[in-house]
Amino acid sequence: MSLDLTDISGIGKATADKIKAAGIDSIEKLANVKPDDLVKLKIKGVGKATAEKYIKNAKLMLEEISTQEEPKSKPKTNSEIKEKPVPKAKPKPKSAKKASNIKELMKQQAECNIGLVGHVDHGKTSLVKALTGDWTDRHSEEQERGISIKLGYSNATILYCPSCDEYLTYYLSEKERKKGEQRYLCPNCKEQLEFKRNISFVDAPGHEILMATMLSGASLMDGACLLIAADEECPQPQTREHLEALHIAGIENIIILQNKIDAVSRELAIENYKQIKEFVKDSIAENAPIIPISAVFGANIGQILRAFEEIIPSPKRREGDFQFLIARSFDINRPGKDINDLKGGVIGGSVLKGDIDVGSQIEIKPGLRIKDKYIPLKSTVVSISQGSNLLDNAKPGGLIGLGTKLDPALTKGDHLIGHLVGKPGTLPDVLDEVELKINLLDRVIGSEQMLRVHSVKHNEKLLLVVGTEKTGGTVTKLLKNTVILKLNPPICPPENFIFAISRIINRRYRLIGYGESVNHN
Repeated sequence: MSLDLTDISGIGKATADKIKAAGIDSIEKLANVKPDDLVKLKIKGVGKATAEKYIKNAKLMLEEISTQEEPKSKPKTNSEIKEKPVPKAKPKPKSAKKASNIKELMKQQAECNIGLVGHVDHGKTSLVKALTGDWTDRHSEEQERGISIKLGYSNATILYCPSCDEYLTYYLSEKERKKGEQRYLCPNCKEQLEFKRNISFVDAPGHEILMATMLSGASLMDGACLLIAADEECPQPQTREHLEALHIAGIENIIILQNKIDAVSRELAIENYKQIKEFVKDSIAENAPIIPISAVFGANIGQILRAFEEIIPSPKRREGDFQFLIARSFDINRPGKDINDLKGGVIGGSVLKGDIDVGSQIEIKPGLRIKDKYIPLKSTVVSISQGSNLLDNAKPGGLIGLGTKLDPALTKGDHLIGHLVGKPGTLPDVLDEVELKINLLDRVIGSEQMLRVHSVKHNEKLLLVVGTEKTGGTVTKLLKNTVILKLNPPICPPENFIFAISRIINRRYRLIGYGESVNHN
């Protein structure tokens, strides 16, 4: 068991780094340091009393480790046991081993992707902030306009206090922890917390013009939270549209969050609740729990986490040839960086099946367009990361970043969104034409007026979203039960994925149905 200075109660990362810089790089060395020597380092906030406490805690931790390892020592004789007086019972110290286990478990890959969907400004990004401390609207345009434009991502660790029967995230436990207190303790009873699992959040934009982006995000979700604001009539246009998108994506594990209850009276909240129940009647979310919350004030956050554990289990992942769906791609190099220090492009997304190791060769399709052809890209995985954690291997679960040797110009500005990654020679063919069995909705979803959906017509141009890829489809043939569409640009869709179909209605692309691929992967 490897322990670090940060495992000692009261020592944070910044303080630990300064102590290590002075050559005190282990708990054993700290336990043998004199308080005055620690004070001489002139670390902010470390006076003589604090130094004595750090050294005392280090000695206690060493004693506990020694006690845990005692059975490995030479067995004592009966005479030795009899002669030794029975010591008085001491209070049981908090387990450094358990704390260390949580620290290691937090570095593991996330097991589940949970989506946050709903109408614009109903509090999706605010909820991610309340759970993780991350504001997923990181781009300047998003911050200026106050809406999500791209898919947002964040990770969280779910912890549990068996004494209080309460759930919380690591961020929330740290937020309540006072300076000097041990980590991984319940804020209420101070008992040791239990690790449950790591999860990833997919924050989908709610604006009507970004519906294709929301559909891309739905392809990555294992379960979803549908946020509905209590201070607006239900349903709003994109509330209806997002619920239908979850149905098309086959997401059945849904939690409804009635947000902004702090902004309405009890009577209005109850009325809004009744509207929600009527809205989800006979839908995929009919039996979903409705949890009243306030993302801004953190009300009922624990109930959300309990619902995650009870309603959205970690899915069983598919084995087979490695496939990775790209949801983001970017250049991590800052302007002006020396050419010799440039790093390769990064692709972000989710592993659909199989696994991948650092150093593995990969292929990306459709790839790079050269004249009228698409040439697959080939590269090497040089790093795998999830948040701030570096991994040696990636498998299905959570949202992953793959560092590659690609020219960063190829990945800059999300150029590779929708592409499929696999090991060379294992990916499906690139399609410039697809035959679909189309299932149309009765009514147009997402518009103010509930318009009837008409059948597709010859030469009609449609927007298709499959996985995280968006492409244009022109109807070239109308067959008895299927439709053939010419695709521009060509795509390399994952096997068994549904095509979400939208058409322009009142100058906006509106969701009208979905298609199932015929005789194609």
